[in-house]
Amino acid sequence: MRHRSSKHHLLTATISGLALYGGVATASDMPQLSPAQPSVLASSCEGLSSLLTAKNTVIDSIETVAKGGLKLASSDVEEHCLVKGKMYERVGEVDGKAYAIGFEMRLPKQWNGRFLYQGNGGLDGAVKTAEGALGGGPITGALLQGFAVISSDAGHSRGIPTFAYDPQARLDYGYQAVAKLTPMAKTVIHQMYGRGPDRSYFAGCSNGGRHAMVAATRYANDYDGILVGAPGYRLPLAAVASIAGAQVYASIPDTDKADLKTAFTLAERTTVSKAILAKCDGLDGVSDGMIQDFRACQTAFSLQNDVPTCKAERDGACLTHPQKDAVDTIFKGVTTSDGKRFYSSFPYDAGINNSDHMMWEYTAPIQRDSGAVAMIFNTPPVALKDHSIRNFNGENFVWQANIDDLAKKVSTTSSVYKESAMDFMTPPNPEDMSALRDSGGKIMVYHGVSDAIFSVQDTETWYQALNAKNNGHASDFAQFYPVPGMGHCRGGQATDQFDMLTPLVAWVEKGEKPTQVIATARGEGNPGGVNEELPVSWSATRTRPLCPYPSVATYDGKGNVESAKSFACEVPLK
Repeated sequence: MRHRSSKHHLLTATISGLALYGGVATASDMPQLSPAQPSVLASSCEGLSSLLTAKNTVIDSIETVAKGGLKLASSDVEEHCLVKGKMYERVGEVDGKAYAIGFEMRLPKQWNGRFLYQGNGGLDGAVKTAEGALGGGPITGALLQGFAVISSDAGHSRGIPTFAYDPQARLDYGYQAVAKLTPMAKTVIHQMYGRGPDRSYFAGCSNGGRHAMVAATRYANDYDGILVGAPGYRLPLAAVASIAGAQVYASIPDTDKADLKTAFTLAERTTVSKAILAKCDGLDGVSDGMIQDFRACQTAFSLQNDVPTCKAERDGACLTHPQKDAVDTIFKGVTTSDGKRFYSSFPYDAGINNSDHMMWEYTAPIQRDSGAVAMIFNTPPVALKDHSIRNFNGENFVWQANIDDLAKKVSTTSSVYKESAMDFMTPPNPEDMSALRDSGGKIMVYHGVSDAIFSVQDTETWYQALNAKNNGHASDFAQFYPVPGMGHCRGGQATDQFDMLTPLVAWVEKGEKPTQVIATARGEGNPGGVNEELPVSWSATRTRPLCPYPSVATYDGKGNVESAKSFACEVPLK
């Protein structure tokens, strides 16, 4: 069932009588959705409390948040209603613990007629503020723009992996919480404003990006626009790859497993970063500390040939042969014992020495991925006394893990856990987004090139498959934006502050297809917060165009190198 409000009469074009290109609808054939219309909530929030009812839902509270009671960067969020509640309260059959899908909704008094589902990151388990803000140091977001926004804990109230002992909690975390929350949220919106949302959007980064990719496939009929950041859409395999990478680093001679950065130090990483820049920085027409054409860089740069090999002791200015082999193994994509890559390669980029990059490679395998792989993505989950995380040793799990076994178990089921991790965590047939396409929906995806946990090349592979499925016409409804130098969702040597929600809305509701998105560096004085990893040589307000794949930002040869106006999005010559 579709939960859009009066969808059919809101279409300004229909999909009947399509002229097809090889059986695939082209841009001129797709329905054009009409713009959302605003409304004003005249009643007090508290006065509407008795009207809010939804199936399997308990409304815990509703209150007024005055203008400025919530801020985003330097901006006051306008007056709005804050609704808190939970759905499907129950007791887990396996662990006997209490479960529910907790949520909050923020509903503006001056509503723009739109709804946004905010997908949260990590293991979920907490209801984050429903503000719908993405990117590095965001200075705008959905709530600030007048959207009604929902945020949830995805079905468990503990941000630790032991929730996965409960079979239903696994499914809620993977995809079912969205299916339950979406119609409830639209019901509450209808009860508050007297009508449902004209347009519905979904946005998130990291695991939130995974949620968004799942929504684009499973729930395409419920959403008009999908904004996806750093999609961990194959998260179980990425987590196993992270553990495999830690094992590869630990194999380097003289590495201290208790301090994994001894395998490949910050000084050594900086040497490699400089070597990458030396080969790739100028590929876009100017040497500015940024690599716009990351694909060309993978051919131009060779770790084996372009980084000095140590002839004596390690001093930070060279790498040993075992180090080079280990790093290359990880960046080419770790494999099972039979040599098959099970996740993705990673591109060499200037951000290899970013603190975010090092955290994901050295700390996350022990502190994050170990528990997730052992309990959430393992079937059945690793047995712990009293189902308590206090009885789990992440280090032992990582160093004793058999990668072949872990890679296999993400696809296994049992009599209790009837869906595998790859079933409940990943979007089914992610290259098939025909339902979103044919309803007039649009999807925009961005991904940091220096992301160390989810590879931009995995997202590139997805987009290429999507494009092939659409006979070369994926860009009619889907765009992919690699973000040079950016780490996981934000940060790094990058212009990481940008607003993709506004152009997505314009594309969905006005047919204005984006040609670029302007991104800003977060230097001194930035209202969204300073990015401490910006090179000192950059302007504090450097701007760059983010370009839809396969185009890249190319310097015009004469303009101010700190300004996006001096760059154009062009497809490189092959």
